[in-house]
Amino acid sequence: MCGRYLLTASADQLMETFALLRLPRYQTSYNIPPGQKILTVVKLDKGDYKAVYLHWGLMPHWLKDQKKSYSMFNARAESLADKPAFKSAFQQRRCLIPASGFYEWQTSEEGKQAYCIRPQSDAPVAFAGLWEYWEGKSETIYSCTIITTAANALMSPIHQRMPVIIDADNYAQWLDKNARQSSLLSLLSHDAYQNMQTEAVSDWVNNPRHDDPNCCM
Repeated sequence: MCGRYLLTASADQLMETFALLRLPRYQTSYNIPPGQKILTVVKLDKGDYKAVYLHWGLMPHWLKDQKKSYSMFNARAESLADKPAFKSAFQQRRCLIPASGFYEWQTSEEGKQAYCIRPQSDAPVAFAGLWEYWEGKSETIYSCTIITTAANALMSPIHQRMPVIIDADNYAQWLDKNARQSSLLSLLSHDAYQNMQTEAVSDWVNNPRHDDPNCCM
């Protein structure tokens, strides 16, 4: 799963990495939990990439209880094409979610140990995401979820799941509305983890109210 991540890249880094023409009001964060608006990248019909803020916790149009969106902050790669909550978004509404790394907790007899998993460089990466819209009587909510997959050799000692990272060379293909399902599924691999590293960090990150460099130390 992926229930906490960080985004500390500069605005210039984000604009260059994702070929953005502009960036909405942006603030770095060392501890991003579900349930809040997060920075995402979508592709416009004319082909440009656009950075927008979406509620982290998918809300399909048929959802009656908004509180249930919290349980859909992740989507399993293995069931994207079949599960009603994600099927339509996987076919038509995919996004990239910029990140500077993420946190996961290793469970042992001694308790839980937090780890920060991040690139070896300071360049941002992109989680594979889906987005949706939900229309209420007085508002429309745009939301998203982060796709996860089975852990690879790097992650398996820590946790059995991990977020899918899309390689920079595949951004265009992931966001292409006309991409074939088979080609999209092929992108949900472990290849982009080759330059990732893991580091044990203090329990300061356990509290989602803590948002400072101590979270990844």
